[in-house]
Amino acid sequence: MNHPEKKKSFRPQQDETLQKERKGSVDRYIIFRLLEYVKPFKSLVFWAIGVTLAGSFLGPLRPWLTKVAIDDYIVHGNLKGLALISILLAGAILLDGIKQYVTTWLTQIIGQKAVFMLRMDIFTHLQKLPARFYDRNPIGRLITRTTSDVESLNEMLSSGIITILGDILQLLFIVILMVWIDWQLTLIVLGILPLMLYATISFKNRVREAFQDVRTHLARLNTFFQEHITGMSIVQLFNRQEREFDKYAGINRDHMDANIRTVFYFSIYYPLIEVLSSAAAGLVIWYSGVRLLRADLTIGVVISFIQYIWLFFRPLQHLSDRFNVIQTAIAGSDRIIRLLDEKEGLETPPDNAPPAVFRDKISFSDLWMAYDEENWVLKGISFDIRHGEKIAIVGATGSGKTTIINILSRLYPFSKGSVTIDSVPLQEISVVSLRKLVGVVMQDVFLFSGTIRENLAFGNPDVSEAAIRDAAKIVGADRFIEALPGGYDYRVLENGTGLSSGQKQLVAFVRALLYNPEILVLDEATSSVDTETETLIDAATAKLMSGRTSIVIAHRLSTVQKADRIIVLHKGVIRETGSHQELLAKRGLYYKLYLLQHPEQALVSGRNG
Repeated sequence: MNHPEKKKSFRPQQDETLQKERKGSVDRYIIFRLLEYVKPFKSLVFWAIGVTLAGSFLGPLRPWLTKVAIDDYIVHGNLKGLALISILLAGAILLDGIKQYVTTWLTQIIGQKAVFMLRMDIFTHLQKLPARFYDRNPIGRLITRTTSDVESLNEMLSSGIITILGDILQLLFIVILMVWIDWQLTLIVLGILPLMLYATISFKNRVREAFQDVRTHLARLNTFFQEHITGMSIVQLFNRQEREFDKYAGINRDHMDANIRTVFYFSIYYPLIEVLSSAAAGLVIWYSGVRLLRADLTIGVVISFIQYIWLFFRPLQHLSDRFNVIQTAIAGSDRIIRLLDEKEGLETPPDNAPPAVFRDKISFSDLWMAYDEENWVLKGISFDIRHGEKIAIVGATGSGKTTIINILSRLYPFSKGSVTIDSVPLQEISVVSLRKLVGVVMQDVFLFSGTIRENLAFGNPDVSEAAIRDAAKIVGADRFIEALPGGYDYRVLENGTGLSSGQKQLVAFVRALLYNPEILVLDEATSSVDTETETLIDAATAKLMSGRTSIVIAHRLSTVQKADRIIVLHKGVIRETGSHQELLAKRGLYYKLYLLQHPEQALVSGRNG
């Protein structure tokens, strides 16, 4: 019955080139897809890159100014020149600070805007996915995709790629200035570089696998936690606290172990980098000392080179940090892209698809359906529903009653056969207009967090206050609503916690009445209410069904006796069709079901016999 409003999607269009790119290189494909979310802000990106590149020489400039200050002014006692160099050095530090502020601000803005678009895209896409997608994907896993996975991407966009460009250019400036000052000392520093590159590559390969494990176990952790919070009352009723605690402890331990593996790799890598940089500094000091004794080197060169060593290895460490951020983001983004690439289920009608119009009949012809493509739920079902007709579908649990409604609402695709509305195939009708045509009141009513009024008007948000109150009065829900604190402004907790099953069912009936569909489907709508509420709903149902084509699915045969026609399903096959009296006269399956629910009638029938 309810359908999400159509919202603008930011999702980049896929083409054959992207598909080929994915086959060639997963990482390249993912980065290419993610850059689509940055393109709308390319002006900000250009500014961030420009400021980063323009300011990259400021850090390497400081040791060179220190060398000039020592060798050209301090040694010669030139205070005026020293003051000028000090001003230049202070200016370089100030400009470097401004550069860092501007780049941080710009990259954070880019990251937040791109992540906003991505979250909207994921939510929009999730609303398009078919019901069977949610049958096989736990809610906790999907929540992980839209929270921690997306947040890791934000970190990459805001402090990853652009910063890497700045670090690489800063390294280039450092090497140029070091060679310019003294090429021999530069060779000593660069001699350590192969060892550092080998350590970084080894670290990269191992830490990526560890990050993927962390994300996988985090999804399991969120799934288990969400499921057990939702079903906590069942856990407590069956005294399963200790066993579920043990299960949670196992999943939590796996997540902890995966994190500890990443910590282990970091604990080796960073001390190793420190050792290598300290070794480079020690070699520079030793060789500089030898040359100082030979008067082949100035003290300013030595001090500047020691500063350059720390500056040289700091961008390398930053690069490894940024690389880890990127690896984490790619591991999460891979799952996000897979989610966005998930097929959107049912065939999408063309833009010029006709709206759903119902004037004659709905036809189910030789319909076959299997949820798992093996076990058939429906087997060759064929029947028509005439405009204005009230039919009932009855049968044992698992006979396929609800499946027929799922197909009519296009929640699930059928396997074989055809379904038409006024001779138009169901798959050629716009989904939005179809669901405006068909309104469903289900057995398990879901209420959203918000006021009673918002839940009543969920399918028709523009409905007036007077219409809401009139509909509630027709159904008989006005009495319990007005008794609530705040009345129609009473805030409903998650999934209607605090309201009884009967009260939630009444809310669903009011919602259906306000939605005003041409075809009304009641799927076990009175199975979870008490006798008094059922009596109230029966009266409301008669008014709700008046003038509408109605389909009633029920276990209780007392609720279907007034139907124009009753269809009896058994193991996916139509066994009998007729009115209540006609089916009783046949003394077939319907008659047996009736006697099971009304055993007193068996005694009467026996005496009459």
